[in-house]
Amino acid sequence: MKSMYMAAVLAALMGTAASAETIGVSMQSFDNNFQTLLRQGLDARASQISGVNLQIEDAQTDISKQRSQLDNFIASGVDAIIMTLADTSAAPGISEAAQKAGIPLVYLNLQPDNVDTLPEKQAYVGSKETDSGKLGAEAACELLKAKGKASDAQVYILMGDLAHQASRDRTSSVKETLAAGDCKGVTIADEQSAAWTRTNAMDLTTNWITAGRPIDVVFANNDEMAIGAIQALKAAGVSMDDVIIVGIDATQDALAAMAAGDLDVTVFQNAKGQSASAVDAAAALAQGKSIEKAVWVPFELVTPKNMAEYAHQN
Repeated sequence: MKSMYMAAVLAALMGTAASAETIGVSMQSFDNNFQTLLRQGLDARASQISGVNLQIEDAQTDISKQRSQLDNFIASGVDAIIMTLADTSAAPGISEAAQKAGIPLVYLNLQPDNVDTLPEKQAYVGSKETDSGKLGAEAACELLKAKGKASDAQVYILMGDLAHQASRDRTSSVKETLAAGDCKGVTIADEQSAAWTRTNAMDLTTNWITAGRPIDVVFANNDEMAIGAIQALKAAGVSMDDVIIVGIDATQDALAAMAAGDLDVTVFQNAKGQSASAVDAAAALAQGKSIEKAVWVPFELVTPKNMAEYAHQN
């Protein structure tokens, strides 16, 4: 994370008697737990910067609704836009519309497909998704080695929404990390999308259990799906000592599951850091300042040994 850079931007903003800026915000979904954390972080950061006001809308995972929100922001003449994408493949068209309107645009959390070719006055703030999969897979491999199952474990992957690059990157990095290390002998028994939700993950895991195949590890692209898998396994009478569960985000629910001995690994995704950097970037662009095209906020491994450090982070 370019924390020093963004801190300098914030200091400049807070120390400048600038005219009020309105930033239009379109969130992928208010119902998604991590998106809620991001929304709270956006509000918190905006309250620290004099003259910055947010207008936050819920896209409800509907890219058509999100495009309509974008058009409304442009028509109302907002000074900048922040967006967590309902569909990352829609980013080129969204970027083009914002560029034509001359309104700065900051993509947050969900990496746009055009991240390497963003126009002027546009940026992305997020975390390198492949790092989260790698951290989780390395930790799970160590646990498999301790169990003597590094060469023959049956692994299942719960993917997020396939319209999101995060789902694809987190999944591919899990598989690549396992294949390149001491756990290259494991079998990826199945991988299915549970669309980031606890209920879908519970249903999919129940199907896997019903099929009668052994389940040694479940990698979930987020904590909500990891918790869904835990609920299904426990409902089926499976001992959580026999299954390694890996999530991503380090939400409060996930840490509670870890404290209970159900979740083995998660990866902290810094919602507050991402949100703060996005507001800083949007406000800076609205004032005509130059910023980096990509601001990276690092993932951090969380296990029972260090979970106390993350108790109030997300």
